[in-house]
Amino acid sequence: MSNTPDQSAFIETLLHERDELYQELSKLRQADGGTLERYDALIREKDRQISQLDDKVRRSDEKIQKFEEKIQKFEEKIKQLTDQLAWLRRKFWKPSSEKYIPSDPAQRKLDFDGVDILPEEETVINASANEIITYKRTRAEREKKQPVRMPLPEHLRRETEIIEPEGIDENWVRIGEEVTEQLEHKPGELYVRRIIRPKYALKKDLQLAQENSDDEKESKTVKIAPLPLLPLPRSNAGASLLAELIMSKYMYHLPFHRQLSLFKLEGIRIPASTVNDWFVGCGDLLRALYYRLREIVLESDYIQVDESTVPVINNEKHRAVKAYLWVVRSVMKKLVFFHYDKGSRAQKVVIELLRDYKGAVQTDGYEAYSIYENKKGVLLLNCWAHARRKFNEALKEDQSGATYALEQISLLYGVESMADDQGLDYQQRAELRSRLAYPILLGFEKWIVSYMPKALPKGRMSQALTYTYSLFHRLSRYHLDGRYQIDNNLVENTIRPLALGRKNYMFCGNHDAAENAAIMYSLLGCCAAQDVNPREWLTDVLTRIPYYNNNYSLDLADLLPHNWKASQALQNAPLEIQ
Repeated sequence: MSNTPDQSAFIETLLHERDELYQELSKLRQADGGTLERYDALIREKDRQISQLDDKVRRSDEKIQKFEEKIQKFEEKIKQLTDQLAWLRRKFWKPSSEKYIPSDPAQRKLDFDGVDILPEEETVINASANEIITYKRTRAEREKKQPVRMPLPEHLRRETEIIEPEGIDENWVRIGEEVTEQLEHKPGELYVRRIIRPKYALKKDLQLAQENSDDEKESKTVKIAPLPLLPLPRSNAGASLLAELIMSKYMYHLPFHRQLSLFKLEGIRIPASTVNDWFVGCGDLLRALYYRLREIVLESDYIQVDESTVPVINNEKHRAVKAYLWVVRSVMKKLVFFHYDKGSRAQKVVIELLRDYKGAVQTDGYEAYSIYENKKGVLLLNCWAHARRKFNEALKEDQSGATYALEQISLLYGVESMADDQGLDYQQRAELRSRLAYPILLGFEKWIVSYMPKALPKGRMSQALTYTYSLFHRLSRYHLDGRYQIDNNLVENTIRPLALGRKNYMFCGNHDAAENAAIMYSLLGCCAAQDVNPREWLTDVLTRIPYYNNNYSLDLADLLPHNWKASQALQNAPLEIQ
């Protein structure tokens, strides 16, 4: 395509202007002396430096962010360590009571900050809390009794000592006397029980024997009373001595070697191996009774279960290792038994132990019990004392949150105090819990959900909230039945003798010794629960149980403390005059 004359002229004009511009630029460059290029280079250098500085700033920001994250982690760690230190100081240097008593109960309030709760629910919750608090304020103060010295028991033997005043003659008349009684003590008496069984023979047989032979002086027909069944047939230890040995160790936590030292003071030397054989024999003697006790406890429809440690010597490791004793308590029957399975705390132990059980099982938060959550016929309950303990440990870390939680738990225990003070039966207690405790439970659960994001991660408060919320469905079930306890303190009280014992006799020699210890703790624990004199019960049972073990038609349950107590009361009852 050819250009028109006008277009050609326009192009020439542009080219001419271009040449002029180039000439002008060349003149400017000559006049500038290269300054423009230097400025361009300088600008490029500054841009490069700025880019480098931006990179340094960016890297510094990244370092600052990392340092801030480290500082935050250090602050959290310092907070945790500070809380732990405060908890340890409180544990070792202050009273370890789990009860929470606010400084001013009048300031106790319900604050549903951020909780998704309906207005009508809040009204019911506030009304329940106010009723509990009002009851606590208006409850009559128990009259403080002045301490009075109790008279000494009448059954104790009296030794009379008469002190006459000086200067008394026939001119004086006795008009009365002043009696002062002092309780004195003599060391326990050891005595020997001699069982004498006379032998008898017919006179005619003796005469005939004398006539026939001078060597045969004794009749072939001899009568002698049978020897009563003894607790340990091949031993010279009587029932009362065995009972005292067992009580001294498992009630008063006195190891056998210390008891033997006391015997030495009385001039009696008994080898330690002999006492050990006696103990093993008693365990074998009482084992059938122990199994019968287990059957009766597991037949009840409401039990509490817990476990505790006991050191046991491991012969392979040549040292004591941590083993576990399980304890099961029938709340309504007031019976208890300990269970030892080679020291294991594994879930398989409780599975085997409660294989066929039907009823309510109250435990702590140990995960092994969770297998019964969905088991048909079993209702799993938890313990509010353990939840309260968690929040009590978090007080130093989160004063406001832990205080609020403890106040709500205190309200729940306040309902139980109301029921106790009013002497309510099980049905009435359940109705009171549904009316007052259930609204508190509802509000408390929703508060836990709202407060979780505010708690320090991995702190004691966070642990307390997580523990309580994860088990809240089990914790709240106690309100369903007036028989159910708010906590499992009954079974924990049963374990206390075990804790005291391991501080004194240190360990069990082997698994067999631990099993025998479980038998003794079980039977003595039943005596404590039934308010039975363990010395009288154990002495009587050790005397009678050989006959029960030899006669399977007799029910060993008759010898258990609760039945024994009833039979003793029946024997001691006065005869009615017709």
